[in-house]
Amino acid sequence: MLQEKQTAPAFNARNQDNQLVSLADYAGKKIVVLYFYPKDDTPGCTIEANQFTELASEFAANDSTVIGVSKDACDSHRAFIDKYGLKLDLLADTDGDICEQYNVWQEKEKNGVKKMGIVRSTFVINKQGILEMASYNVRPDGHAQDVLNMIKEL
Repeated sequence: MLQEKQTAPAFNARNQDNQLVSLADYAGKKIVVLYFYPKDDTPGCTIEANQFTELASEFAANDSTVIGVSKDACDSHRAFIDKYGLKLDLLADTDGDICEQYNVWQEKEKNGVKKMGIVRSTFVINKQGILEMASYNVRPDGHAQDVLNMIKEL
């Protein structure tokens, strides 16, 4: 598991518009909120994405950008954004490299069945590329506000 004050693992992935996005794009410019979620257009993931969107202007006012990551493809992300009017980038980690680097691809158990999946997690990365927050197993409802409150204290 990643810890606060560690260097954030670098990443490159395509967003919903098939544009390459890299952590290095934000170096020295913005705080990056990198959140991992299991699947587009599912109940918890929709709550979380909508709440980040509702607070988008406040994140921007605090020099922050919010980026979601799942293993869904670019076209799935585009459909998810369009359906709910989301105001954030969603990265397609179809090969799972970013999930592995951030240690969010873990064994999960539901109804007695164990399988691998994305553990809902959020990382706040400062302008120097250092983790200010590394939070695993987050609950979607209210999480965006908690992250914003934390960023306001930086």
